[in-house]
Amino acid sequence: MNKRIAVLLSGRGSNFLAISDNIRSGKLDAEIACVLSNVADAPGLVRARELGYDAIFLNSRGKEREDYDREVAKELRRRDVELICLAGFMRLLSPYLIREFPNRILNIHPALLPAFPGLHAQKQALEYGVKYSGCTVHLVDEGVDTGPIVLQAIVPVLDDDDEDRLSARILKEEHRIYSEAIDLVLRKRIVVSGRRVLQR
Repeated sequence: MNKRIAVLLSGRGSNFLAISDNIRSGKLDAEIACVLSNVADAPGLVRARELGYDAIFLNSRGKEREDYDREVAKELRRRDVELICLAGFMRLLSPYLIREFPNRILNIHPALLPAFPGLHAQKQALEYGVKYSGCTVHLVDEGVDTGPIVLQAIVPVLDDDDEDRLSARILKEEHRIYSEAIDLVLRKRIVVSGRRVLQR
């Protein structure tokens, strides 16, 4: 399998930087073909340029979701991208893009899905009073954080946690398991069976 990946982000890009570090250290056998953002001054995009990656700003303002995603797909196909990694990309993907890259789009979410999908997952977890939270890498389908789960990591919720403290501990696990999940997909070590992702 071609090991060229694209990272899509809208913000600071800490998961992108963790992926980049793992590639550069040899822990992950992959190549970042491009980093794409819908935010011109996203810190993650700025950092990608500084690191010498092909950094693309593609303005989404005023565009229909599918029209924008057709532009995204064109940029990714031009760079021979095999796998798309969402790293804080704050846009819902259209069915068009998901069909163009079937089971080849990964997302990371700061909760143990299916609990607490959507925004502010850590805040949701604290308000609900759970004793354990964590993070989930999943394949992207047409729902919001509903795709088949590839990997999860558990993080205990401490009595004195606030949203920032819990988020920071979850983020450490995100940085670890996202690269592990990318490796599984690129090496064809997973099989999707209904809602289940089986390792082989």
